[in-house]
Amino acid sequence: MPLKGTLSVFSTTQLLNLINLAKKTGVLHIYEGIESGKMLTLGDGQTKIPELVPGEQRAEVIFKEGKLMFASMKDKSGDLTSVLHKSGRLSDEQSRIIRDRGKSHSDKALALMLINANYVTKQQIIQSIQKHTVDIVFDLMTWDKEPFLFDDTAAMPDERITVPINLENVIIEGSRRIHDQKRLEEELPNLDFALKFPDSPGEKFKDIQLSTAEWRVVGFVNPKNSIRQIAKACNMTDTEIRRVVHALLEAGLVELVKPPSAAKVQKKAPAAAGLRPSKDGAPSKAVVNRLIEKIKTI
Repeated sequence: MPLKGTLSVFSTTQLLNLINLAKKTGVLHIYEGIESGKMLTLGDGQTKIPELVPGEQRAEVIFKEGKLMFASMKDKSGDLTSVLHKSGRLSDEQSRIIRDRGKSHSDKALALMLINANYVTKQQIIQSIQKHTVDIVFDLMTWDKEPFLFDDTAAMPDERITVPINLENVIIEGSRRIHDQKRLEEELPNLDFALKFPDSPGEKFKDIQLSTAEWRVVGFVNPKNSIRQIAKACNMTDTEIRRVVHALLEAGLVELVKPPSAAKVQKKAPAAAGLRPSKDGAPSKAVVNRLIEKIKTI
């Protein structure tokens, strides 16, 4: 029998605990919440909240016998090429070529081709998929109002590669990250802000060691690109982009730029998918320094 409700009443963490303890198999669908105009009274008999009815699906998480198998989120590409690109296993150019040539192949067939061509190893594919999956679930654990439906009759996706992940560790790590996320949201509440390099950026980047994700974000730094647009271009969740931007801000490598008016943000938002980094997903320091000097002249 399907289980449905809203995350304001039954949190994602509680759902994960239930699925883990009961060794459930099925698919958790999470939807955009649309206000029905009615009010609901919570269990305490006093607190009232707007009733939300399911709209467009925002996320999907698949479980098998209590293990996390697969997760996807709207606007966050989950195909193998995108996952490997995001993890730094494929450059921008490699991912573009592979995506064009592998359109007719499933992720499983594409994985075999990439392994045989020595692009990646089997272990690198597994690690990249695991990280992509748990990062989405970590983000879902911060949601607190969306309608959901757990369907225990749904089947596994044949076209995707599924990797079993123990939920206990995901729940523990996710709970810790929720506290960190609240702090990040307080320090960086508006993802429609843009980023720019500070004056004399060359000295700040000298001998700096950044992660693949941080280098990729640096490649998109431009007062014309909002943080939200950069997140979409880098295939990052809100939690991931906040963590990266916060680290860059703390290091003094970038500065926040006030967002344009709401009208301009709405008008420019669709252009996010068209953003392009300077070179590949993990540019060299020399490339970044040249990028910095170019941006300073804009």
